[in-house]
Amino acid sequence: MSDHPFRQVDVFAAAPFAGNPLAVILDADGLDDALMARIANWTNLSETTFLLRPTTPEASYRVRIFTPGGELPFAGHPTLGTAFVWASLPGNTHDGMIVQECGVGLVRVKVEAGRYAFAAPPQRRSGALTPEERQTACDALGLTPDDILDAAWGDNGPPWQLLALRERRDVLAVTPNWSKMGDNLYGIVAPWQNERDETGAAFEIRAFVGQNQGFEDPVTGSLNAAMAQWMIGKAMAPETYLASQGTALGRSGRVSIRKEDDTIWVGGTVTPRIAGTLTL
Repeated sequence: MSDHPFRQVDVFAAAPFAGNPLAVILDADGLDDALMARIANWTNLSETTFLLRPTTPEASYRVRIFTPGGELPFAGHPTLGTAFVWASLPGNTHDGMIVQECGVGLVRVKVEAGRYAFAAPPQRRSGALTPEERQTACDALGLTPDDILDAAWGDNGPPWQLLALRERRDVLAVTPNWSKMGDNLYGIVAPWQNERDETGAAFEIRAFVGQNQGFEDPVTGSLNAAMAQWMIGKAMAPETYLASQGTALGRSGRVSIRKEDDTIWVGGTVTPRIAGTLTL
């Protein structure tokens, strides 16, 4: 048996216990792939990360990211949560910039006034969805082609298909048909229009994952990164805005977007919730 420090943090939350939880397993270099996968399946959170020594001097640490069903090369809320946990460990220092090594390469994480933001990684696939892909999305999400203003790929590790709808209420009204989802990942977005809340959210976002029998993710950094690259690139959104996600699940996730030069930074809060020991 071996013991490993364990942390669970709440990422992107605008209120206590209202974001996306993340489990972080420390000192994970001795764990094999199958054991990591079993642990992530057991925690049953949307993602569990394993903190490892980096393999390149440019990186502060290396991370492997697992869902209950398998490994991801990159994900947003695990990036922020893992960076926060690494920075909280004795002896770890930074100058306001942390560099994460993961499946997509090196990802920068900026720390300002206690808030964390990652640099959106390059997309591996972009461009408009085909008419056939749009129709498949409509069938899976209970939409008609007229409901969709625009649609594109935003693959930055997870292969998101991005759909823009007209109004926030249209986003909140979507009821997916999981039997028609396949393994697809869909992200939908619409502006708040004349609605506003105290946080200043401008867009409502939802994330639907067809894998593992299908589920809706509460707050999704990789999706918000892909959405920001797409919407800012097409002048559908300003270069700085706040997105709301998780409303339909009773969460109040808030994701800040800011474009600086050629980099889009995706940020939010990280709050520690559980500290303990995982015994293997």
